[in-house]
Formats: sequence, structure tokens, C-alpha cells
Amino acid sequence: MAAAAPAPVAGHAHAVLRGRLCDPAFVHSCLRSSPDTNYSKLKYLVASSVSEACNNSVLLLGPRGCGKGAVLDMVLEDLRKEHPDAISVIRLNGMLHSDDNCATKEIARQLCLEHQLSFSKMASSDDNTEFMIDMLRECGLAHKTVIFVLEEFDLFAQGKQRLLYSLLDAMQSLTSQAVVIGMSCRLDADQLLEKRVRSRFSHRKLLFVPSSLDDIQRLMEHLLMLEKDSSLPTNYVTEYNSRLTSIFSNKKFKGVLDSLTDTDATTSNILRFLFRVVSYMDMESGLLSMECFTDALSSMQRQPKMDSLQDLSILELYILVCMNRLEDKEQKSYNFNTIIKEYKSIQDAYKTSDKYATTVCFRAFEHLLDRELITFADTKGRNVALEYRPVKLLISSRELAQSLNLNTTCPAVLQKLLDRERYM
Repeated sequence: MAAAAPAPVAGHAHAVLRGRLCDPAFVHSCLRSSPDTNYSKLKYLVASSVSEACNNSVLLLGPRGCGKGAVLDMVLEDLRKEHPDAISVIRLNGMLHSDDNCATKEIARQLCLEHQLSFSKMASSDDNTEFMIDMLRECGLAHKTVIFVLEEFDLFAQGKQRLLYSLLDAMQSLTSQAVVIGMSCRLDADQLLEKRVRSRFSHRKLLFVPSSLDDIQRLMEHLLMLEKDSSLPTNYVTEYNSRLTSIFSNKKFKGVLDSLTDTDATTSNILRFLFRVVSYMDMESGLLSMECFTDALSSMQRQPKMDSLQDLSILELYILVCMNRLEDKEQKSYNFNTIIKEYKSIQDAYKTSDKYATTVCFRAFEHLLDRELITFADTKGRNVALEYRPVKLLISSRELAQSLNLNTTCPAVLQKLLDRERYM
């Protein structure tokens, strides 16, 4: 048994851990030490463009939540500190500015805001494009780099791509000084570009892939291990880190990590998981335990429909199994009356004692509709009586089988019926 930590100490440690998980700069700060990371490569590319007064373009590609935006923000923050008056950042998002007129207007607005100029809302798209080209020229002469960040880059590659062409074409001038950074979850984003746009693009790409298990464990250690020179008591930090080290070497933890990364190995999912882990911390001892990790995993894997299935009556389970049997028989359309026929055929075949009147079955049917475990197959026939309207299941055979196994009052005949249908 671990000695109880003073409440202020446990609360302070809890606050430190939560603060780390909410700080993207701290989450990705371990990337700064390695020259092989995308952070180092992107910073070198942009920094060389600033220092050598040259134009560049690059795409950051990878699934959502893998850290593209966080790494870019770190690079821009570092460059602002190193070159406080030499860079200007313009941000566009394809979900908001994919229209060329809207995009050029937003670029003009941000350039005016950045350089303390008056912005004309009445300017035409051609005026805004000409203004952008003039500003790139003036910034180049002043040795100031304009960095264009295009989020959802693939959406800008739809249509005539006039914005991308105007931007990349303006960068061909010797007097301009700009960097275009596109971000997209589509790995083929560069293939969407027209020939005239592609010829002006530098074809540099940085691929953000989900981390390996070893990298994920190192990230967890970086986020959860407490520093010995922190404001927390040394004895507490030593005991906390020792407990955490033993958890990381536990085979059960490896299983938790495998289950977590099987579905989603992105950084954002790992952070959501760790936030739950920290929330389960024992505030009396101020320590994390293996149960914190298993409980966090269970809460992330919880399915609302599975929770609803646990409270169903025997009759409601019969109705769901009957519907599943009808669907396995590839019956295209069925209603309440069809389900009752299937239910009665089961009663006749297995001579069970679970016999209910049709009116009772109809109330159970309505309850399943209210629970949204079943629904009407179409919106037609709203004036038709409920028992004649076609219905369909909203749960899979696998979910139904799991609920039957977890239900201690479930008749054996139901499990037998479902297993037979699954393995036929």
C-alpha cells in the first residue's frame, strides 16, 4: 500500500499533468531534439527560405489528429522568436475559403491587418489579387517572408485553381519572398493539381504517419513522468515515477496499448486516452495505477448501444433475435407481424415457456423503437398502423451476440439460435 500523499501535493501533480496534456507545445516538444523529425525538416526548410530570401512550397500530409497543425505552430512560434520582424503569416482554410474570390479577399484583409493598412471591402477579386502580388513584391524588397498556410489544401485544388496559380505564379518573381505550406489528410493532394499549377509547385512533401508502439510509449513517458527538479516533493516524485515505470513494463499495459492503437494510433487519440487516465488518478495517494489505464480504455471503447442492450427484457431480446434471423434469411422487408410469426415458429420448434401475448409483444416492440435499437426502414406510410410498417435492426449481429453473453438472465435457446445463424 502506498502512503497517502498530502491533498495539495496530489492536486498540484494532477494539475501539472492536465496542463501538459492541454499544451500542444509541450506534447510535441520532444521533437525538437531529433534532426530526423518532421519538425526539424519543416523548420529547416522555412528558416532557410527566410534567411536566404528564397521562395518555397511544401505539403504536410497525414491523417487527421497526427500532429500536422501542432508541428507547424511550433515551427512558426520558433521562427517568430528568431526573426521577429522578418515573417508574416497568412492562414486560409479550404472549408471556408475554397472560393477564389473569398480567398483573395481574405488574403488582402490579413495582409492589411498585418501591415496596418486600410482594407477595402468593396475591392474586386482582380484588385485583391493585384494587391497580393504588389505586397509580395514589397515584402521581398523589405526582406520579409510571407508564409501562406493553406489548411484542407485538397479543397483549394478543386475547380479552376485560380488562387493556387496566382499565388505560385507570383512566387516565380525574383523580388517576391514567400512560402506556401499546404496541409491535407489526402496523401494524393499534389496529384489533384492542374498541370500549370503543378509545374510551379516545388513537390516537397512531409508525410505524417501514425506512431509506432515504441514511439507512443516514449510520448506517454514524456507526458506522464514528473521532473525531479519540479516544485513537488522529491520523495513523492520518486515514488510516482517508480510506480509509472513498473506500469510501463507490465505485460497488461502492452495489451492496453495494443487495443488502443488498433483503432486509432494518432496523437490526438493518445491525448484523449491519457486525459482519461489522469482523470482516474487516486487523489488520496496521488499515484497512477494499472487500473487507471484499463478503466480509461474501457471508457473509450464503451458503446452507447451496448449499454442500452444490457437493460432489455427477455421478450425484447427475443424480438431482436427474430429480426436478426429474418435478415440472415435475406428477407428484404418485414414488419411486426412478420416478427411475431418468426417468434411463434421458435416457440413451436423449441417448446419454450417464454410465451407472451401479441399485445405484450407489441409494447416491447414499441419500447425497442423508443430505444432506437430498431427503426422504420423508410419514411413512407406514416399513416399506416405501426404493425404493418417495415422495420430494420440498428445493431449488428456481433453487438447482439455480445449483449446475450453479458446478460445473465438470457435463455440458452437465444444464444443457440444466434450462434446457429452466425455459423450457417
